[in-house]
Amino acid sequence: CLATLIIMLVGDTYTLINYVSFINYLCYGVTIIGLIVLRWKKPKIFRPIKVNLLVPITYLAFWAFLLIFSLYSEPVVCGVGLIIILTGVPVFFLGIYWRNKPKCVNRLIESMTCWGQKLCFVVYPQGGVAEEE
Repeated sequence: CLATLIIMLVGDTYTLINYVSFINYLCYGVTIIGLIVLRWKKPKIFRPIKVNLLVPITYLAFWAFLLIFSLYSEPVVCGVGLIIILTGVPVFFLGIYWRNKPKCVNRLIESMTCWGQKLCFVVYPQGGVAEEE
C-alpha cells in the first residue's frame, strides 16, 4: 500500500494501472499453475468445480505469451510491478513467518489489523463464545 501511495503521488494514474495490470496477470498465471500442480500431485481431493485440463493449459499458454510480450515491450513497467510485489516479502516475514515475536510486535500488528478493519469496515468473527441474538 505504501508503494502504491508513493507511485500515485509521483506518477500518473495510467502508469499505476499498467503496474497493477501486470501484477494481476502475473497472479492469475501463478494461480492457474497452482491449479495444474494440484491436479497433478493430488488428483483425488474434492473439487466442487472440475474442468478439463485443456482449459487451464490453453489459458496458461496465452498467459505466457502475453506476459513475455509485456516483459519485452515494457520492461520498466514490469520491473516496477515486480518491485511492488516484492515489497510484500518483508511484511510476510515480519507478520507470518516470524513465529516467536516479542509481545510489543504482536501488539503493534494487532492494533494495525484492528485499525485497518475499522478503516475498511471489515470485521472478522472472534474466536470466543458466540453471542446469542
